[in-house]
Amino acid sequence: MRPLVVAAALAFALFAACSGIEGATGGTESSLSGASLYAARCVACHGPTLAEGEFAPPLQGTAFRNKWSLETSTALSHYIATRMPPDARGSLSTSEVANLTAFIRQHNASPSTAGPPPPAPDRRNSSTADRFSATKAITDPFGAYTPVADADIRATAPGDWLTWRRTADAQGFSPLRQIETSNVGQLKLAWAWTLPSGTNEATPLVHDGVLFVRASGDIVQAIDGATGDLLWQYKRELPEGTAPNRAKSIALFGDRLFLATSDLHIVALDAKTGVVAWDVPIAGLDKSHDVHGGPLIANGKVIVGTGGQKPGGNVIVALDAVSGKEVWRFSTTDPNGNSWNGLPPERRSGGAVWTPGSYDPALSLVYFGPSATYDTAPLRDHNAGTSNDALYTNNTIALDVDTGKLVWNFSHLPNDQWDLDWAFERQIIDLKSDNQTSRVVVTAGKMAILDVLDARTGAYRYSIDTGLQDLVTAIDPKTGFKTIDRRRAPGDGTSKPICPSAIGGRNWYPSAINPATTILYEALNESCMDLTPVAPGARGLLSTGVTMVPRPRPSSDGLYGRLDAIDLSSRRTSWTVRRRAPISAGVLATAGGLVFAGFLDRQFIAFDDRSGHMLWQARLGDAPVASPVSYTAHCTQYIAVLSGAGGLAAGVLAKFTPEIASPDRPATMLWVFAIADPSSTSARCTR
Repeated sequence: MRPLVVAAALAFALFAACSGIEGATGGTESSLSGASLYAARCVACHGPTLAEGEFAPPLQGTAFRNKWSLETSTALSHYIATRMPPDARGSLSTSEVANLTAFIRQHNASPSTAGPPPPAPDRRNSSTADRFSATKAITDPFGAYTPVADADIRATAPGDWLTWRRTADAQGFSPLRQIETSNVGQLKLAWAWTLPSGTNEATPLVHDGVLFVRASGDIVQAIDGATGDLLWQYKRELPEGTAPNRAKSIALFGDRLFLATSDLHIVALDAKTGVVAWDVPIAGLDKSHDVHGGPLIANGKVIVGTGGQKPGGNVIVALDAVSGKEVWRFSTTDPNGNSWNGLPPERRSGGAVWTPGSYDPALSLVYFGPSATYDTAPLRDHNAGTSNDALYTNNTIALDVDTGKLVWNFSHLPNDQWDLDWAFERQIIDLKSDNQTSRVVVTAGKMAILDVLDARTGAYRYSIDTGLQDLVTAIDPKTGFKTIDRRRAPGDGTSKPICPSAIGGRNWYPSAINPATTILYEALNESCMDLTPVAPGARGLLSTGVTMVPRPRPSSDGLYGRLDAIDLSSRRTSWTVRRRAPISAGVLATAGGLVFAGFLDRQFIAFDDRSGHMLWQARLGDAPVASPVSYTAHCTQYIAVLSGAGGLAAGVLAKFTPEIASPDRPATMLWVFAIADPSSTSARCTR
């Protein structure tokens, strides 16, 4: 899945060069505004010419004109206003909707009736932090708040949630057991909070009963975890023309909270007040980059990976958490290697890091998963004397936490021509085999194949294929090398059916592992795609000359959302839950024998982790997004989850279930559940 927001200037230049529309050379004011909006918000999905795109249908031609009454544009305007863009539905202003509609009509040879573009907003020159009174708090919410130490990162308190997956090993597991299978049916809404509108995939963090959440528009809020009272808010004033990203996490360390911003800075905030401690730009980046993953804390460093399509690739950067000074950086497109088919370093693209990394303090290693390249055409025909594996795309890379030097790497899918990334979390766990315990890294790509590697050396252990793909025909049991059905490779001018789609299978929604049982709970969606050739000279998906058309699996029974429980020790699937609604959020596992997952039909569900039986469900105001968390405040265990407009995956798969309605103008909400009378349980109080 590619980030929806691309640099407006670059996209508009490409649009103008390809289409030759009047607006690109000085048309009416409203048409020019519409073209600019299209370039900034729409081109990544619908393509630069409106005739082809990676993830969306054409916006021109006879079929399009017949579907939409362009002479009046009422239906089209309503659809744009309520459904576009799919990851931020309802975010466009009335003027923006009018200008986009006028632009599309003009491109379809209809006269434009759009009014003038809206005035530029009045922006302040500095970011702000506001402190609020928690009038309903039992005690001062920050009274028991302590700095987050290295020891907390190494051994996180049971009631805390310190990283996007709670712990540095990315297991997504809570050891709390106050809420368990016998009483989960008593879960009730404790409080809810409306966040600023806009797309959001950020997982809340919790320390000492204080909850921190990132909202759309680079807003961070601190909230009393027991009462839902707002404690402080930080709002970053972004430069004109900078679209807010949807980073998946923030980070806590010492007495600070760390935020990767949409304008490519790392900001350290005082965790008790929201006041800026330091603000540092990530050197060497421009508007073609993004920071969708979020920061990782490891050995006193703030480590973040970048994304973006610009030639020259992406980087992983480590900053000192105290000073903000850069300590090291690592290029994800191997500028010194010969694995790019002779392509010079400045032309290598991709290697985007759009998931936070993980950290093993015992090995002093951090693990990341760079995505595929955005320009596969130079890799298609293998040149003698070089490799076309395109390191370090679709690799697991293990870096020394202090120096950033590569310790080992493993290539999961070299030379990816299908956009089937291996760019998700790397989970670290101890596995027992033949009376020996081994430290391993577990990860899966969009094909929903799990690869298990030695955490120290990267040596291949084994794979588990969940059965959703038909591209890999064999996996070498010693090396893990995957044999690909090359008849499915795009580029020969014919349509290629592939399972899963480039949406997944597996996508960014993270899995959870119960370390006691070594069972992994994986969020999956059942989908396939047809890779259909585009017009001659058009780029298409990853420069392959094809566009992706999602479709159900062959002989689909209409059930698309799937939750698998996979025993990593026996390498077998313990149970599978399948639902019509696609999965729309990550997975939470708890020591109370529960697995929580969210679906596009707005259902937030608790399953029995041994059987997969549904034990509890709540219907939210919109689809759950991000990942649920569990924490304690004042001796009570809570379950929290965000709902609203999330990423592209669930939005694209929504076409499979047209009867599942979503709000026209979604509000991002934080929902927090607890048992009404926790004193009735035998659980002891943990912070």
